Amino acid sequence: MELKGEHIKQSSPVSSTTASCRFCHTPLSHTFVDLGMSPLCESYVSAEQLNQVEAFYPLHVYVCDNCFLVQLQEYVSPDNIFTEYAYFSSFSSSWLEHAKSYVDLVTERFGLNYQSQVVELASNDGYLLQYFVERGIPSLGIEPAKNIAKVAVDKGIPTVDEFFGQDCAYKLVQQGKQADLVVANNVLAHVPDLNDFVAGIKLLLKPQGIATGEIQHLLTLMKFNQFDTIYHEHFCYHTFTTLEKIFAAFGMKLFDVEELPTHGGSLRIYACHQEDSTKQVSNHVIELKQREEAEGFTSIERYTNFEEQVRETKRKLLDFLIKVKRQGKTVVGYGAPGKGNTLLNYCGIRTDFLEYTVDRNPYKQGKFLPGTHIPIYHPDKIQETKPDYVLILPWNFKDEIVKQMSFVDQWGGKFIIPIPEVEVCS
Repeated sequence: MELKGEHIKQSSPVSSTTASCRFCHTPLSHTFVDLGMSPLCESYVSAEQLNQVEAFYPLHVYVCDNCFLVQLQEYVSPDNIFTEYAYFSSFSSSWLEHAKSYVDLVTERFGLNYQSQVVELASNDGYLLQYFVERGIPSLGIEPAKNIAKVAVDKGIPTVDEFFGQDCAYKLVQQGKQADLVVANNVLAHVPDLNDFVAGIKLLLKPQGIATGEIQHLLTLMKFNQFDTIYHEHFCYHTFTTLEKIFAAFGMKLFDVEELPTHGGSLRIYACHQEDSTKQVSNHVIELKQREEAEGFTSIERYTNFEEQVRETKRKLLDFLIKVKRQGKTVVGYGAPGKGNTLLNYCGIRTDFLEYTVDRNPYKQGKFLPGTHIPIYHPDKIQETKPDYVLILPWNFKDEIVKQMSFVDQWGGKFIIPIPEVEVCS
């Protein structure tokens, strides 16, 4: 395989001074939503740091009027965000089930076996690759967060600790690690240099290899007011139409797509080399593109009307919390996810409304949420204090959490679901 011609940097990450689209480089002039100033959503604060200066950055999202990519400018380098990271995928049992189902599906559909090579980009703690390893399928993870990569290695998952792009792909190919399957689940939003990342996938894939990716669908984000999924660690938000443009620019075609319920509504895309005639574009691709166009996603007006929806969601949540606090009720949180930190900081919810939150991840326990400084405890704290309301911050796992915390009903406690509308359930 000739590599030299392809191993070229296509673009540089957008900086806070250029204000141009990170895919097509068109100047950005249209606001999608402005969520004010916010800290990095995974920068949890220790007790020793509570009285120190905390960095806040603009959470101002733009939309490109040329390619319709919704995006944040880059205020902090990925090294500062992802080298030490607090999100471990294995702490959600439903997410593990989702990962196993994916492995079962693609193994059967594409005939993967002991002669295949699977490479996962942003492989986290090995939560997904462990199921390929169990099947005897050669697997390799690429994970930039050193603390998380170490956990994967300790579990027996081969993992390279670095950021993925063309440089990394080139080294892997030189080592004989060209992939039959590249997995990129919930990582594309975290990539500041989309062009380098997708070019790297192109380089890494065998001639008839497949790349799959799970990406939050902008259509559902807007439809259900999921503005809390916007934070600095997410650089971009995608429609299928824009994703197709990005992959096509690097000689790849999206030949199939599935719509998933994960993260409030995601797409699972299937990509291959443009010249791979063994894979035909499915009707799902055609139908989804037609639906996005019919719903206005190829018109700038569809995007710029979103901000008022967000403001109204904030008003309704604050109205509810003010009402119950005036009644003398206690409100605590469940979870310390990135989306929760966006929601709380944008709405100005601190310990005056939310006394504390809990999380199953020991890495977060004993720390404080960024910006709001709400303390994080072990989930047992809820049983001890018996609050009137539990605000579920990772609302995408609400069914799992309500089941886990069903004992709240014993003292008449209720759950609050903040997105898309304030909903109280027991």
